[in-house]
Amino acid sequence: MKARALYAMAVLAAILLGIGSREYASILPNFVAEHFGDALWAAMIYFGMRTLFVRMSLLQTFLLSLGFCFAIECSQLYHASWINDIRSTLIGGLILGKGFLYVDLVRYSAGAAGAYLLDRFITKQ
Repeated sequence: MKARALYAMAVLAAILLGIGSREYASILPNFVAEHFGDALWAAMIYFGMRTLFVRMSLLQTFLLSLGFCFAIECSQLYHASWINDIRSTLIGGLILGKGFLYVDLVRYSAGAAGAYLLDRFITKQ
């Protein structure tokens, strides 16, 4: 239970940092403002997967979370009216995004890999 609570706190930290990277983009370095929000989203997904699947190996969790991030990004190529209606809401836009960008795949890879490496370092696995 302790591990789940720590991972849940990491999810919350990633959310707060991600919102902060968007809210304070004008005072952050351009590189940070441009890329860190998506990387933190992927880190949040990684830590969320760890919360749900605490017994899964770190590598499996990394691959699962990266696959999830890539699937969400690729889903942005689909533009039926019902899913665009969901994307037009605040929560739908935050979860599903709005438009496909190849660079987001790089950002997600960096965010998920950073979370995975941090997890390995802290847990010594």
